[in-house]
Amino acid sequence: MGTFTIAGIVRATCATIWLRLRASMLPQPTRQQWLQIANGFLDRAQFPNCIGALDGKHIQVKKPPNSRSRFHNYKQYFSVVLLALVDTNYRFVIVDIGAYGSSADAHIFRASRMSRWPEHNQLDIPKLAPLPGFAGPSAPFVIVGDEGFVLSPHLMRPFPRRGLDDKWRTFNYSLSRARRFVECAFGILSSKWCVFLSAIQLAPENVNTVIKACVVLHNFIRMYEATQDEDALAFTAQDQGEPSQLGRAGSAGLRVRKLFSDYFASPSGSFPFPSQQASRGKN
Repeated sequence: MGTFTIAGIVRATCATIWLRLRASMLPQPTRQQWLQIANGFLDRAQFPNCIGALDGKHIQVKKPPNSRSRFHNYKQYFSVVLLALVDTNYRFVIVDIGAYGSSADAHIFRASRMSRWPEHNQLDIPKLAPLPGFAGPSAPFVIVGDEGFVLSPHLMRPFPRRGLDDKWRTFNYSLSRARRFVECAFGILSSKWCVFLSAIQLAPENVNTVIKACVVLHNFIRMYEATQDEDALAFTAQDQGEPSQLGRAGSAGLRVRKLFSDYFASPSGSFPFPSQQASRGKN
């Protein structure tokens, strides 16, 4: 069988997998499902009112003809980006696939429909809820990301690393506990599908088709066949984040982040750092 024929079979198969599984494996979340995701982050990461962890993964590709530097990323190879919102079961909730590798995560997110859904409540996301046991005001439901994103009332990113006081450091640690789920989801995806271990030798539109198929198959496996051993592996198979894309945070985003940092500094939201837990174990 010729190479062209095999390529056509792979392309058609991946397109069919996406078409058949998208509705069941990547559905538009309902209000009840958002609340279930938030309960997962509260239970597994102790981060309340969180409806997903957000990050971008660079999928290495061969340089497309006449593409100049559009696909060339900061890691010095050619890629397209899988931007994903993930729950605590390492399942993809919302994805944006195929942005140029030269684009920053913050720019991809801003250009995607994903960024406009919370602002216009197009996905029936709950608006406000009290933080558990906290006497302060109710907080919005948020997604968490790294320094590559711009702070907003619906997207929490860490405080800058310089000049951290104890409250800010506690918030950053709490956020990193929640954000690790998207890093681990990417680790599971790469370890399961070896197509991601080297540059994909396809045209960009066909690369996107392959990624779409892998995304829905990943969710299928997470739903029906995931194992604890695979979960443990995920924590050692993490991507490195892209360089910080410092953007100007609005006052509303700053207020929401302060509210969460006040919560994590309070008795209701506090928990010991790993170093504190280790020192207690020695006593």
